[in-house]
Amino acid sequence: MLVFAASDKGGTGRSVTSCNMAYWLSMRGKKVAYLDFDFGSPTAGGTFEISRVDRGVTDGTGLHEYLLGHNGSVERLSVRSETDRVALRQSRHPSGRLVMFPGDRDGGEFTSTPDRAMVGRCAALLAACEQEFDVTFVDLSSGRSVALALVLEATQRPQLAHATARWLVFHRWTRQHLIAAHGLVRGDHGIIKTGEACGHKPDDLLNSLRYVRTAVPNIESATGMRPAQAEWLQEQNDTLHRAAVRYLLGDSVVMGSTPVEPMLQCREQVILDVDVSASIANVETVDAFRQLALRLTTEAFWERLDDQP
Repeated sequence: MLVFAASDKGGTGRSVTSCNMAYWLSMRGKKVAYLDFDFGSPTAGGTFEISRVDRGVTDGTGLHEYLLGHNGSVERLSVRSETDRVALRQSRHPSGRLVMFPGDRDGGEFTSTPDRAMVGRCAALLAACEQEFDVTFVDLSSGRSVALALVLEATQRPQLAHATARWLVFHRWTRQHLIAAHGLVRGDHGIIKTGEACGHKPDDLLNSLRYVRTAVPNIESATGMRPAQAEWLQEQNDTLHRAAVRYLLGDSVVMGSTPVEPMLQCREQVILDVDVSASIANVETVDAFRQLALRLTTEAFWERLDDQP
């Protein structure tokens, strides 16, 4: 399975949520790959707490240079062998694996349309990962990036014709983020129109796509607010639910959500059970990551939504 993680805006929690989902899938015994296609900001190494590649590799062996044809293979890092965090090294499933393919430090975003050679290299890499791993996360740069167009073209290549592809679009629970997520999927140069230009069927793309709402406040458990504040917040939440339906981001196409997590507001990282046991992180956040990971790999959850507009 190939999982493409996308967002129209930065700061959506796309990368940290994807890293946590990858971790929890490996804890369920899955072989998981994580490809850092956020070329302008390759920080997956930092999220997995691998300090030597916290902003990408420096020797030209990363994904950016591979796609440009400057190296023939990509650096592969076993997260548990390379991480500086002892608790993460020790937290493992007997058959689970978590391998990161880092970006290049200072590689930068691609500024031109991907050529045939770049698309071919991308397709070859995705096909190899699809064969080796149970789940491969591809963390894309935010917005309508070259990375987005690249993977849409690559997944139309013959070697990926039978691969299962999932698209996750991340957004915060605000009006601006709802509008941005709608535009990324259905707007000009968005996923659907770009994919159609590459040869994808729009209905197939829509049925392989779900939304993930991040940092959603729990209105019912909010404390310390004055009555007027609580009433206003409830009104805004109701308004957002109506807006989500209007922008075609209603509950039927939402894979799940994550709550506001104080730990992640200070530092983007993988949250472990020991963090919950130490009362540093909230159990609701870990439960949300686990549920997202489970839904991602549950076929029944991905039944066709033939009534999508």
